[in-house]
Amino acid sequence: ERLGWSHAFEYKTADGFSLDLATPESKRAIEVDGPSHYLREPSTGDSVVNGPTRFKSRLLRAQGWRVAHVSHFEWDDKPESERRQLLVAKLAELGVGANDALEPEQGQPPYK
Repeated sequence: ERLGWSHAFEYKTADGFSLDLATPESKRAIEVDGPSHYLREPSTGDSVVNGPTRFKSRLLRAQGWRVAHVSHFEWDDKPESERRQLLVAKLAELGVGANDALEPEQGQPPYK
């Protein structure tokens, strides 16, 4: 089922960054952050975004990109209806309406 966002998969920016889902014309993207994007905080045991992922996000913002992140914590083991709601919310963060085409592949994001 489509949410209404035309985008490219695994888009490469001019600077060589790979974006999971992107519309280069409007510089909007959704990054799917699998387990390799997180570290365990030693003092609390919490999962935190790792340095390379944070740095990439900062560089993309500096280049004018608006990026929303979907964590595997938010995605895994969720029914399709909740995944759809999550994607609609992430698109809204980017200022994209659900009818602006996003079609999840069997409900699975492209984990890295």
